[in-house]
Amino acid sequence: MIKFATLYETAILHKGGEASVKALLPGCKSPAQLRAQSDAFYLDTMSLRIFRAGLKHELVDNKWPAFQQAYHGFDPFYCAMLSDEDIEQLMANRGLIRHLGKIKSVRENAQWLREIASEHGGFGQWLADWPAENLVELWAVMKKHGRQLGGMSGPYFLRMAGRDTFLLTQDVCAVLVAQGVVTKTPSSKAELRAVQQAFNVWQEESGRPFCEISRIVAMTALG
Repeated sequence: MIKFATLYETAILHKGGEASVKALLPGCKSPAQLRAQSDAFYLDTMSLRIFRAGLKHELVDNKWPAFQQAYHGFDPFYCAMLSDEDIEQLMANRGLIRHLGKIKSVRENAQWLREIASEHGGFGQWLADWPAENLVELWAVMKKHGRQLGGMSGPYFLRMAGRDTFLLTQDVCAVLVAQGVVTKTPSSKAELRAVQQAFNVWQEESGRPFCEISRIVAMTALG
């Protein structure tokens, strides 16, 4: 498999210089910063990602203050206790994006988030403690136990919340296929484990967070 140093050199070539590459790199939060965030922050961010999926982000972001008001600041206890009648009222709120599955997902994700927080001392604590060398399993847990967190929504939520992760964008997948890590866009457990191993190797070689490695890999894609 290609060395990370070669990937970085290729990214510099494609972007016209190291300064350009550095300017495009995303950031992530430290474990302490993740732990310091409230559970309401994580439910808010999770819900924002879910409502953004398939829609223009600007459209959703402009409506988000109305969502925050309707869901009482995404307080997990309040959201977990929403009744079916409350859901009906939310569906009648013209200030919201009235997608029943997504509206209901806030209640279901609040219930799951509270279970995690109760067991681990906070949702941020759970995220901070998750082993970086097995991020794809974290994705799988979110898909299984959360709602509307399958596909790219789980990883994108992590990125938005500041938890270091790589993303399987089209460009990243193209490079992984070209390097023989996988033969197609990864979806099976075995394929995702192979991807994780590749990123683990690049992380060991570079010492960089996965979010930076992911973006640099994407920069090396042709087209």
